[in-house]
Amino acid sequence: MSSNYLQTPIDYLKGVGPNRADLLRKELDIHTFQDLLHLFPRKYIDRSAYHKTGQLSATNAEVQIIGSITHIKTIKQTKGSRLVAVFKDETGSIDLVWFNRYKWIKESLKINTPYVVFGKVNKMGHTYSMPHPEMELLEDHENKLRSGMQAVYPSTEKLSARGITNRVICGLQEQLFLGLKNELSETLPETLINRLKLPSKKQSIFGVHFPKNNALLSKAQYRLKFEELFYVQMQLIRKNLLRKQKIKGFPFTRVGEYFNKFFSDHLPFQLTDAQKKVIKEIRGDMGSNAQMNRLLQGDVGSGKTIVAFMSILIGLDNGFQCCLMVPTAILSVQHYNGLQVWCNILGISVSLLTGSTSSSKRKKIHESLENGELQLLIGTHALLEDKVKFKNLGLAIIDEQHRFGVAQRSKLWKKNESPPHILVMTATPIPRTLAMSLYGDLDISIIDQLPPGRKPVKTVHRYDANRLSIFAFLKEQIKNENQVYIVYPLIQESEALDYKDLMDGYESISREFPVPAYQVSIVHGKMKAADKEFEMQRFINKQTQIMVATTVIEVGVDVPNASVMVIESAERFGLSQLHQLRGRVGRGADQSYCILMTSHKLTADAKTRLETMCATNDGFAIAEVDLKLRGPGDIMGTQQSGILNLKIADIVKDSQILALARSYAIELLKADPNLETPENRPVRVAYAQLVKYKNIWNYIS
Repeated sequence: MSSNYLQTPIDYLKGVGPNRADLLRKELDIHTFQDLLHLFPRKYIDRSAYHKTGQLSATNAEVQIIGSITHIKTIKQTKGSRLVAVFKDETGSIDLVWFNRYKWIKESLKINTPYVVFGKVNKMGHTYSMPHPEMELLEDHENKLRSGMQAVYPSTEKLSARGITNRVICGLQEQLFLGLKNELSETLPETLINRLKLPSKKQSIFGVHFPKNNALLSKAQYRLKFEELFYVQMQLIRKNLLRKQKIKGFPFTRVGEYFNKFFSDHLPFQLTDAQKKVIKEIRGDMGSNAQMNRLLQGDVGSGKTIVAFMSILIGLDNGFQCCLMVPTAILSVQHYNGLQVWCNILGISVSLLTGSTSSSKRKKIHESLENGELQLLIGTHALLEDKVKFKNLGLAIIDEQHRFGVAQRSKLWKKNESPPHILVMTATPIPRTLAMSLYGDLDISIIDQLPPGRKPVKTVHRYDANRLSIFAFLKEQIKNENQVYIVYPLIQESEALDYKDLMDGYESISREFPVPAYQVSIVHGKMKAADKEFEMQRFINKQTQIMVATTVIEVGVDVPNASVMVIESAERFGLSQLHQLRGRVGRGADQSYCILMTSHKLTADAKTRLETMCATNDGFAIAEVDLKLRGPGDIMGTQQSGILNLKIADIVKDSQILALARSYAIELLKADPNLETPENRPVRVAYAQLVKYKNIWNYIS
């Protein structure tokens, strides 16, 4: 097909013109013929059947009838008038009714001329009527690119108000296809089409816009969904393969004294099989000549930190420096305090760098990094500053990677002449389908086992009216020398309101748990870092029994003695946030509890979230529910979701097609990495266009 035809600006399509073109650009992002071709219908109306007026019943929702108008009349009403046309076929008649714009309609109607009318049927007494029907002359109807299923396209209020109705869009699609002359080039290899019994490209595009019936429509949609997901996966897998070929890593061939001494003498607990498997995968990556680029997924409390530390020890055994970057100062301090103990035992030099590190300390860190004395640096975004230079950075670990943008991550990779091995970690489990689409270019490791002896957290949902019994329960827990978190929501748009909620809550908790019998800590975003740290340490050192906080404690705070998590206004939290917060308890030997407090006013989605939390502790199961509730874009946020602006596929509903597309993309690239065989020519051409335009549907023609 002439790609020039499809690159034509939409202004030049018959029936568009400059004004409509401007609206189509603004409202639907349609700039060219190609964009219109890939505006896929959102649903279909079955117009394969033609009804007879003598067979109508009160249950007929929308019907299509062939007949003629025998006469027209205008009937006065209390307000204005209505136009009625008597429409007959050989079995009877029905009234066509218009309540507005009828003067113009009256002039355009032709008596005793065959029409096809379509619309909803009403029954009053013995008379059937059809208000504001869709009408076209039978002759035009038969000459159209017609199908039994009428496409309904995405629209906006502005388009409808300006007369660009669904019927107009259908007409524009027809104009487009008449000009195409059915020349759509194939974009998948013939062997693949035959193996999967897919319709051709030409049949699929035509079949989605003008389907003859449901069976053919399903086949056309399947083909286009497969194709879209196949090319998303091709892009990700090829990127990974090329990176492995091009970017040589430092081969960490030694597993030496640091690793072996820690493993044999200082490992605080037995590793789970899942942890052993993941360490083996990481060792395999770092021991090869290619740069490691691995995503480590593990549920809250599954033991990712120990895996990260053992990976660091391999780097140090091979004479390289390592760094660990985390999103918050609180978490960086906690990692530093936890790892410093082991580093001191093993004789490893380690430092902490955050925004609040003093100038003199910074200077010392910068110097010892550059001369190689400092082996391990832990910190926040401060690690990205230009002044931070390593002598030989061999491994960079990024924790809670969804908090960092791609640009920030790549800044860390450029700290060396050769890029270090990269391990990105997340405690927010990502559903398999989402991981395959977003991180298909990373190798993925999953820790899907919790350390032995961990008791699952008991989760309950309680209403505000139960508050007194909750307080009694908290007092009982504190009496048993356990500690309590009470968390309030933090939503940026209403920071003042959230702060008020938090302070009101703090005051009521202080009244209910008075000094000197009880001590209460408070932590929130408006506090200085030093004050936050002071309050956190008081809680960690058991000087306070209750920690009242906003979600600053969501990630990584580890106090094994805390056994109760009370989440206020739990309906205002997302599922992954609730799961993260719950993960702050259940780290000690005692039974732990998570209490979700809400008002009685709950949306259907909020009820589903609360029921899910009470039903399971499995982060991956929770992530699947979250994906169904919110969709991929919302879960990943704007930084990550760009690749998921899919036109026809849906990674939640089409997860099986996605898995199949990925397996075929891997198979094809293993057999022909450079797409050089004649059979893969369509893929090579389409892939080149994809890389050029950075948009999945810019190449599919």
